[in-house]
Amino acid sequence: MDGLMMDQPLLISSLIEFGARYHSKSEIVSRALEGPIHRYTMAEANHRSKQLAQALTRLGVTEGERIATIAWNGYRHFELYFGVSGMGAVCHTINPRLFHEQIVYVINHAEDKYVFMDRTFVPLLEALAGHLPKVAGYVIMTDKEHMPETKLENALCYEELLAAEDGDYQWPEFDERTASSLCYTSGTTGNPKGVLYSHRSTVLHTFTVCTAGGAGPNTRSRYLSLVPMFHVNAWGLPYGCAMTGAKLVLPGPRYEGDAIFDLMDEEKVDKAAGVPTLWMLLLAEMEKRGRKPEGFKTLVVGGSAFPASMIAAYEDKYGVDVHHAWGMTELSPIGTVGTLLPSMDALSKEERRAIKTTQGRAVYGVEKKIVGENGAQLPEDGKAFGELLVRGPWTASSYYNDPDATAQSFTEDGWFRTGDIVTLDENGFMNIVDRNKDVIKSAGEWISSIDLENAAMGHPAIQEAAVIGMPHPKWDERPLLVAVAAEGEAPPTLDEVKEFLADKVAKWWLPDDLMILDELPHTATGKVSKLNLREQLKDYSFPGV
Repeated sequence: MDGLMMDQPLLISSLIEFGARYHSKSEIVSRALEGPIHRYTMAEANHRSKQLAQALTRLGVTEGERIATIAWNGYRHFELYFGVSGMGAVCHTINPRLFHEQIVYVINHAEDKYVFMDRTFVPLLEALAGHLPKVAGYVIMTDKEHMPETKLENALCYEELLAAEDGDYQWPEFDERTASSLCYTSGTTGNPKGVLYSHRSTVLHTFTVCTAGGAGPNTRSRYLSLVPMFHVNAWGLPYGCAMTGAKLVLPGPRYEGDAIFDLMDEEKVDKAAGVPTLWMLLLAEMEKRGRKPEGFKTLVVGGSAFPASMIAAYEDKYGVDVHHAWGMTELSPIGTVGTLLPSMDALSKEERRAIKTTQGRAVYGVEKKIVGENGAQLPEDGKAFGELLVRGPWTASSYYNDPDATAQSFTEDGWFRTGDIVTLDENGFMNIVDRNKDVIKSAGEWISSIDLENAAMGHPAIQEAAVIGMPHPKWDERPLLVAVAAEGEAPPTLDEVKEFLADKVAKWWLPDDLMILDELPHTATGKVSKLNLREQLKDYSFPGV
């Protein structure tokens, strides 16, 4: 027997429509490329998103066609999130840090009809346009005054497009399983893989973003999204701020420590989300100024592990509550959020800190299990570790138009293979031991490169570290620590690092060698690229071996 409930579709347009109606004066503040801080309301954003939908219709865009964006975190990009998906087209956000060949690949693979870009990226698209035969035109996200001269054919001005429309537009209603947005993975191995979200999956994911144990936006939040809007829908924060009416603060193109500090300070940001690299920059600025930005209370970190030393600095010195989170493009992306349970209040600071260094706790909507090499499910006791498999209503079921990648990453019974080696405990807290391809196998035992990196980054003379397994004739693999020395500090020696690590990791985990580099290679999403690091060090051998 069916329930007697209305069958109202879950659509992205309903989020901005709700925000405009019941949080009409909530602000969206962004640092504009043209220079000044741009400030307007949720109601104005909704109106302009409708003008955008009208403009796209006039350009001949129809339901299901892909519209690409290559842009920073700004108010026009926010409008694209809602205007494109709201009219039934697919918003395809592109990471400009991908290799040029990868950008060409994803635009052609997605068959994008139009490409919207910030002025910053006009030279990039001019260089690539000859390889993009299916693109009908380009829209430069600026006004007439700042419209650059360009060699791009059929280049249009964003503000002139919107000015021709009146915004008298009703968001269309369609099936909630309609595709809404498209993100490609960073493509560390092979071509990037497309994850095609639906309206239903996005709205359901937004509920979890807003109920993330104090880490998500709420009606009183002033939320800074340092998560790029070209990276997995900015962790869903634009949608969450529309749903709750939270003030949304966007940094534009500037991600320097002083720029982040100033924007947070001026807008009284109380919550912010980003990757560890940015929090390192902000912490250095806070140390320089001797204070935190006014009102700053909650930090959400994801993308890669956050060392305990950094958590301690934010929490103990500046009173900022740190929430570790984990997710993937294939999960929309939220998979866990690191909020402690009330029963943990009685634990010592050290015990709570140890929990906070994990990747967080299970959230409703993401079912997890860990399996061993034989595929058998392992216990969730916080000790057994194996590959993490997930499924749920906002987890991808396959990759877009990529059957080979789908066959490799999805099981026959509907689970997604994350490639992460993890432990799960009885409370749902997950600790990533390593990536499947990065775990170090030494004499039949596993060494977690992540745990060893986090411990090493607590050394005062180390700014950034990566650990990779290198071939060893006796032990199969042994850990090599590759580090960048902290600014103003003399590079540490291997013996000094080993002494520092002696009480933090097992003796047989200690690195066999230390290499100091000026910088580490990074992926398009800001993570250390161990693939490139291994290639860079392919001729390395341990001393005396």
